[in-house]
Amino acid sequence: MNRFRMLAALALIYMVFAILLNSVGTVILQSISTFGVDKPQASLLELFKDLPIAITSLLVASFLPLFGYRRAMMIALGIVAFACVLMPLYPSFHTTELLFTCVGISFALTKVAVYSSIGLLTNDRSEHGRLTNTVEGLFMVGVLIAGWLFSAFVDRSAPANPSWLNVYWVLAVICVLVIVLLATSQLDESAARTDETTSMRGSLAEMLHLFLRPLVYVFLASAFLYVLIEQSFSTWLPTFNNEILKLPNAMSIQVASILAAASAIGRITAGQVLRRMPWYALLNLCVVGMGLLVTLTLPLAHGVTARTDIGWFNAPIAAYLIPLIGLLMAPIYPVINSVALSSLPKPSHAAMTGLIVIFSALGGTLGSRITAIIFSRFNGIHAFYFSLVPMSLILITLFLFKRETDRAGQKTARITFTAK
Repeated sequence: MNRFRMLAALALIYMVFAILLNSVGTVILQSISTFGVDKPQASLLELFKDLPIAITSLLVASFLPLFGYRRAMMIALGIVAFACVLMPLYPSFHTTELLFTCVGISFALTKVAVYSSIGLLTNDRSEHGRLTNTVEGLFMVGVLIAGWLFSAFVDRSAPANPSWLNVYWVLAVICVLVIVLLATSQLDESAARTDETTSMRGSLAEMLHLFLRPLVYVFLASAFLYVLIEQSFSTWLPTFNNEILKLPNAMSIQVASILAAASAIGRITAGQVLRRMPWYALLNLCVVGMGLLVTLTLPLAHGVTARTDIGWFNAPIAAYLIPLIGLLMAPIYPVINSVALSSLPKPSHAAMTGLIVIFSALGGTLGSRITAIIFSRFNGIHAFYFSLVPMSLILITLFLFKRETDRAGQKTARITFTAK
C-alpha cells in the first residue's frame, strides 16, 4: 500500500511540474498580449526556467541523497506554491520571470528525486524502463491538462485580459495537496547512500567522475539534441497556431494540447512496444518519422488566411497534423534516460540525473531561443524547418550511444564471468 502511495506521489508531482513547465508556450503567447512584450523578450522565460534548472542541478543534485528525495520534493512543491500565489496578486512580466525561476529551481530538485526514486522502487532494467515510460507518459498527460486548464481562464473576447492569471490559484492548491500526500508516504532511501556520498565533495566528485565514461557524454549529447527539438515545438506551437494558422488565442492553446496528447500516447505505448522491439530500432524509426512528418506537413501551413468563423471543424489541416510529431518524439527521452541510468549503480543515479537535467535545460533554452529568433526574423514555418538539423544529428549520437551501451554490457559480462 505504501509503495502504491509513493508511486502515486511521484506521478502527481511530475504532472504538476508538467503543467507548470510546459505552460511556458501559453504564457509567452499571453505575455505578448497582456504585458506587451515582444517575441525575443518573451522567449527569455525559457532562460529564466532552464538556467536555474541547470545551476541547481549542478549544485545540489549529486548530494541530494544526503538530504532526502522525499523531503526535496516537498520543499520544491512549497516553493512553487508560493510563486503561484504571487502571480495573480502582483501581475507583471517580472513576476512571471520570478515564477519560472522558482519552477526551474524546484524542478531540478524534483526530477533528480523522482528519477532516483524510480531506481529505488524497481529491481531490474526492464521494470525500470516500464516505470520510467509510465511516469514520463503521465508527465505528458500533465502537459495535455495544462493547455485546457490555462485556456479555460483566457478571456476569449479580450485575450489581453489578465484574468488568465487566476489559474495559478488552482495550481497552488494542487501543490499543497501533493505535499500532504508525500508527507504521509514513506520511501526507503538507504540504497542511494554510500561512503562516497557522505560529503558534498564526494558527491560532486561522483558527478565529475561520470564524465570519464564515453557512454555518459554520448548520452548527454543525445538528450541535449532531443530537448532542443522538443522545446522548439512545445514552446512555440501556440504562437505558431495563432500567427501562422490564424487561430484565436484560446483555440491556439487548446489545439497545441494535441502535441501533449500524442506525446502521452507515444510514451505509454513505447513501454509495451519495447517488449517486442529493441530500443535502438524503435528510436531510429521515431527520428526518421519525425523528419518525414515535418517535411510533409509544414507546406500545408503556407498561405492561411484569417477567418471570423474559425472553429475545430474548419481549422487548417496543418493544425492537427503538426502536433502528431509528439507521437514519434515522445519515446526518445525516457528510453535513453532509462538505458543510461539502468547501466549505472543506484548510488550514481542522483549524480547522473543531475547531469541529465543540466544538459536538458541547456538544450531547452537553446532550442527555444533559436526558434524565437528565426520566428521573429522570418516566420514560424522556417523556425520549425530548422528542427531537421538536430534530428539529423541525433541519429548520429544514437548510433554512438548504442555502441557504448553494447561495450558497457560486454564489460559487465566479462567482470561477472571472472567473478564466478
